[in-house]
Amino acid sequence: MDKVTKYIVGIDEVGRGPIAGPVCVVAFKLLSVDYQSLVENSKKELKTPLRDSKKLSKKQRDKWFEYLKVTKIEGLCDYSVSFVSSENIDKFGISKCIKKALSDSLKKLKMNPKEVKVLLDGGLHAPEEYINQETIIKGDELHPVISFASIVAKVSRDKVMFDYSKIYPQYGFDKHVGYGTKNHYEAIKKHGQTPIHRKTFIHK
Repeated sequence: MDKVTKYIVGIDEVGRGPIAGPVCVVAFKLLSVDYQSLVENSKKELKTPLRDSKKLSKKQRDKWFEYLKVTKIEGLCDYSVSFVSSENIDKFGISKCIKKALSDSLKKLKMNPKEVKVLLDGGLHAPEEYINQETIIKGDELHPVISFASIVAKVSRDKVMFDYSKIYPQYGFDKHVGYGTKNHYEAIKKHGQTPIHRKTFIHK
């Protein structure tokens, strides 16, 4: 890592495809000098695989999330979580909403863009002032800092959907977290749509 790079930031999103609930984007920041040591130490301590959050069990994700939360409190890392509502997804489209949430997450970390190396999963792109950025297919499998972002995003969004399941218990949001499963569509047919449903995503 060159001397100009003070931070490494991994970015991932969760919730692009569901028919209900928000989209969530997380920016996860590490000091470049501590990056490898923190990754190696965390793997040894947790003895749990580090990979794309969708390929971890809920128990594994929760274990990582608690570890990362403590690591943040200790000042060894930082991360920011940004949500965009289903209402705004319908109004502006999913791509614009992800772009806004991504920008918001980076701004919350209060960094000089010139001092940051940004690694993004899939088709994500940071604002152009982040000149040192790289978009990586399956980045959440290849780069631990993106895996960290993926885990925080997945656990954070799942918690939101679990809370919604208490408000709208007929829909099973705690099980499918807003994705368009057969049971979810049957619940919509029986009970109608809620305010958190994405009207533009639902197949009639």
